Amino acid sequence: MDQNAVFAALGAGVPDDVARLFAAGRFAQAGERIRALLAQDRLPPAGRDALRALAQQMRRLPENYPYPRAQALELLRREIPDLSENEFEALLADGRIDWRCIEGELCCQERFVESLRLWPDLNARGLAADPASPVRAQVVERLRRAGALQAEITLRLSIAPAAPADPAAPVQAWLPLPAACAEQSGIELLAATPGGVAAPPDAPQRTIYWNANAGAGPFTVTFRYRIRAVCHDLEAPAPAAPAEPTPDLSAFLAEEAPHITFTPWLRSLCAQVTARCATPLAKARAIYDYVTLNTRYRYQPAYACLGPIADGCAKSGWGDCGVMALLFITLCRLAGVPARWQSGLYVTPDHAGCHDWAQFYIAPYGWLWADCSFGAGAHRRGDEAARRHYFGNLDPLRMVANRACYAQLTPPCEAWRDDPYDNQTGELVLNGVPLHGAQRVHTAEVLDFRLLED
Repeated sequence: MDQNAVFAALGAGVPDDVARLFAAGRFAQAGERIRALLAQDRLPPAGRDALRALAQQMRRLPENYPYPRAQALELLRREIPDLSENEFEALLADGRIDWRCIEGELCCQERFVESLRLWPDLNARGLAADPASPVRAQVVERLRRAGALQAEITLRLSIAPAAPADPAAPVQAWLPLPAACAEQSGIELLAATPGGVAAPPDAPQRTIYWNANAGAGPFTVTFRYRIRAVCHDLEAPAPAAPAEPTPDLSAFLAEEAPHITFTPWLRSLCAQVTARCATPLAKARAIYDYVTLNTRYRYQPAYACLGPIADGCAKSGWGDCGVMALLFITLCRLAGVPARWQSGLYVTPDHAGCHDWAQFYIAPYGWLWADCSFGAGAHRRGDEAARRHYFGNLDPLRMVANRACYAQLTPPCEAWRDDPYDNQTGELVLNGVPLHGAQRVHTAEVLDFRLLED
C-alpha cells in the first residue's frame, strides 16, 4: 500500500476540534484525538485519509520549524547585532519570517534567514545578500540574440544516509534522471552504482532505482543530456496554425487533488484576474502577471507539510518556485488554458539545485513555459525585461526530470516519501524506514557544461 496516497484527501478537511488543535500547534493532543477518531467506524475513507495525512504533517513540522523565537532572534542578530525586538516582531507580522506555533512555542522555519537575504532593507542593515550570479542574465541575453540555444550538461547525483548504517541493512534508493520531452535530447547514462534500474524515459517522474544494502552506497548516477530553449516573441503576430489537429488536453484542464483544486477563493480570483481578457494567451499572461507581481518569495517547509498549495499561496501571497507554479497552473486551468507541471534541476556551470516551473498550451504555438519564481525575482530586482522573458520562455539552464506533480516513482515508493509531490533530490528507505531531511545526504555535481548555438 502506498501510504502517500492519503495526501490526496487533504482538502477533505478534518473535524473542528482536530483542526483547532493543529492550528494552535498542540500536536500531541491533536495526535491523541486523531488516534481516537481512527478507532471509530463512522468516518468516511476521505476523512480517515485526511487525518492520516495531518498526522504525518505534524510529525514532519517540528523538523521544518526548528528555531524557537529566542533562538531565531539570536541567529539573525549574528549578522544584524542591533536588530530590536520590535523589528523582529515586524518581520513576523509582515510575513517575511515563516513561523508555526508548536506546543506553545513560536518556531521559525529552518531557512528563514535565507529568505530574509532577498530583502534590500535587511541587506543594508548588515544581513549578507546571496551573491547574484550573472550567468542567467548572460544566457538569456544570448538566447534572445540567437533565437535558440542549447546546453550539453553532465551531472553526477548521489544519495546516502547521513549517519553510519549497518552495511547489511536493506536499502531502497531513487534518484532523478532526465526525462524524455521536447526540449531534452541525447540522454546518456554514463555510470551508476551497480544494480541501478532506470525508469522508462517517459515516466512522469523519471528515476534510477536500487534495491540493495547500505554497504553498496552511496548510490550515485552520472548522466549527460542536451536541453534546448527557443525564444518566442509572444507580442509579435502568431505563426500560422499547424496542420495537425490539437491533441486531447482535457487532463490539463482538470483538478488534481490535493494541490490543483478549484476552490471558491481561486474561482473568484481567476474571474477577477482574467475579466478583461479576450483570448487564451491574454488570460495566461494576466495570470502570470498576477502571480509574479503579487507573490513574494519565501522558502517553504517540506511540501509534505503543506495543505492545498495553490489555494494557500493565493491566500497568503507567499511562495517558492513550486508553490508559484501550482498557483499559475490552477488559475490557468480555471480560465480554460491547459497547463501542467515541470520540475527538476536548475543548472549553471558551477551549481545544480532544485527548481519547479510550469507549461501552458496556446494554439498555434503549442506548449509554452512560465517560470513564475524567476519572473517574481526579476520583478523584485526591477528587471522587467527578464520578468517578461519567463512568460512563454525558459532558458537552457535546467534538467527536466518530472512532468507531473504527485506522481508515482518507478517502482512506487510505498513508504512515506520525503516529498510525495515532486522528485528532485531522490528518496531513501533504510531498513524499511524512510529517511527525510537531514537524515540523508544528497549531492548534485556539475561535471561539464557547454553552451551550443543551433
